[in-house]
Amino acid sequence: MSAEKTAALIKPLQRLVVPNSSGRKHTATVIFLHGSGDTAVGVRHWLNVLVKGVFRFPHIRIVYPHAPQQPYTPLNGQLSNVWFDRRSIDANTTEMLNSVDVMKDRIHQLIEDEVRQGIPYHRIIIGGFSMGGAMALHAGYRYSRSLGGIFALSSFVPKDSAVFKELHSYKRSPPSAIVMSGDNDELVKFEWGVAVANTLKSLGIDCQFQMFEGLQHDMSIEEINILKEWIIQKLPE
Repeated sequence: MSAEKTAALIKPLQRLVVPNSSGRKHTATVIFLHGSGDTAVGVRHWLNVLVKGVFRFPHIRIVYPHAPQQPYTPLNGQLSNVWFDRRSIDANTTEMLNSVDVMKDRIHQLIEDEVRQGIPYHRIIIGGFSMGGAMALHAGYRYSRSLGGIFALSSFVPKDSAVFKELHSYKRSPPSAIVMSGDNDELVKFEWGVAVANTLKSLGIDCQFQMFEGLQHDMSIEEINILKEWIIQKLPE
């Protein structure tokens, strides 16, 4: 990657911020990362359509970061809004960590912005859909602080992911996780999500796995309602 492209990628992330529904100062934050090719506005609209605009909380503000455009190998190098580049969409691929780590560090900057506003690390949850969920696993578990939780919807990381390598020598209290997958997903295969959840559990993570029958590479009302309840449990008022 050229110096110019690297410099462009390390600028502060654009973000869409949805304040808590009560109007009071928020006491917790959820960071929701969109999937590849999507936008912050796009994923927020998708959630609003699914649950009729009520993906909000009285004490939690939601931050939707926006991935920059960068060349994406699975699209033959075309520019796309993606969190990182990868050789292929496959659980057996090798991660392109030089790409992953640039964005991981930028998301850590975003987390630190929330901490500077008075939100403790344990009151911050990060997660996302598809590639956003994979990025959340990297940002959440490859970090010097323990967050309040991590969620991954229709997501995977490769079998030899740096996420798992980091957890082998984890010195902190690891955040719990929820992994949710549809059994009819043709892009991110169901068994990849199962493997991520099982590996996290084997490494000592309190990880909940949820399967949705018939769900393709998509989000469902039931899934988002379960996610809302999980968030409230992890980040109570």
